[in-house]
Amino acid sequence: MKILVGGQPREVRVLFSEEQIHNRIVEIAAEINSCPTPDQSALVVLVVLHGALLFAADLVRHIAMPTEIESVRIRSYHGTQSTGKIELLSQLPARLKGRHVLVVEDIIDSGRSIAFLRNELNSLGVASMRVAALLDKPEAHEETIQADFVGFKIGRNFVIGYGLDLDGHYRNLPYVAEVLGS
Repeated sequence: MKILVGGQPREVRVLFSEEQIHNRIVEIAAEINSCPTPDQSALVVLVVLHGALLFAADLVRHIAMPTEIESVRIRSYHGTQSTGKIELLSQLPARLKGRHVLVVEDIIDSGRSIAFLRNELNSLGVASMRVAALLDKPEAHEETIQADFVGFKIGRNFVIGYGLDLDGHYRNLPYVAEVLGS
């Protein structure tokens, strides 16, 4: 299959189908449901926008405990390359202090975004933080980071679809595809 990238056709290969993603999300939600918050309070789902929006929406539909939803916007990519720095584009809600937070991320690549959010959330004084990521690239980690819940582990190649983008495009694809030759 081909897509246009910068006006040039590029080959893509589907890594995970819509059905595979759905089935794995149900499994992740079951894992989350098996470890409720220690004090039985609501779990605050912190969605990292825009990439994790689709994953988070489907995930929370299967979480059985009380939840609240918040969001944060950060940026670390330009095109297919990480910029190496994290930009906080929206403030973290101050009401997260003392709360149990599940950060929902589309992909863990270098790990810098999650490390950045961990520091920011710890500064706010959250009671606990866990991470759910649709995709994880362990070979690319530059930070000592491990998600508590992972959909799929992948290699270093650039992926699009199911919320993941290339310069803002392709988030709406119902599957995850690897951009070949990236």
